Amino acid sequence: MRLSVRHTTLYTYTEPAVHGLQRLRLTPKSTQGQKIIDWAMRYENARPELEYEDQHHNTVTLIAVEEEARHVTVECTGIVETEDNAGVIGRHSGHLPLWSFMGQTPLTAPGAKLRAFLRDVDHDTGEPLDYLHKLSAAIRDRVEYRVGETGVRTTAEQAIEQGSGVCQDHAHIFIAAARAAEFPARYVSGYLMMNDRVDQDATHAWAEAHVEGLGWVGFDISNGISPDRRYIRVATGRDYRDAAPVTGISLGGRAEGMQVQVAVEQQTIEQ
Repeated sequence: MRLSVRHTTLYTYTEPAVHGLQRLRLTPKSTQGQKIIDWAMRYENARPELEYEDQHHNTVTLIAVEEEARHVTVECTGIVETEDNAGVIGRHSGHLPLWSFMGQTPLTAPGAKLRAFLRDVDHDTGEPLDYLHKLSAAIRDRVEYRVGETGVRTTAEQAIEQGSGVCQDHAHIFIAAARAAEFPARYVSGYLMMNDRVDQDATHAWAEAHVEGLGWVGFDISNGISPDRRYIRVATGRDYRDAAPVTGISLGGRAEGMQVQVAVEQQTIEQ
């Protein structure tokens, strides 16, 4: 399947910026199950400074905000060819060893509520995949998908305690639980084409666990499935902070707001 993507992010400032630097992880990965046909990034009131590959094989672009800018626009457009491998990405790659995905981070560290939840999930299923699918379903049942009640600093423990969150929270809880069960696990940011519309609510997030004999396997906890042809992997990391689409700093231009528009649709191939 060929997917066409348009992703626009608009930042506005209450006063002109003196200096700003943004770190973008907005270029999809060339990996098993997907091939980048075309990808371009356009900037308004900003300029690219540097592009490099980080420790997770994410493409990172640094952009500088122009002086006196009152707004900054970043627009990504491209075409990605995808396959359905039942969520299986395969062997581990990257500059970090596999064991580095076993350690908890401040966003995933289990507390009392999360440890109690884990005790209720039967680990004696025999097959690792059975357990991980059961874990995904249990998280979806326990933590209702609700927008506006959590943020980028919300931890897995906080999300499970309040019983609500979004895809980022579901992924962090799954990662915390998988690591506690001795599976390496990581966070994935990317795009999902919803079947009923072109304009998506936002970018998407899910998790991957490493299973012996299969390698990395994806789990979209929020939708209760493993990623298929409708998914585009953009960045991975130990948690959201490693894979965040945009991070950065600014001086003299206090942020007033951010607007994001994401459109993903299947491209018709002309004969």
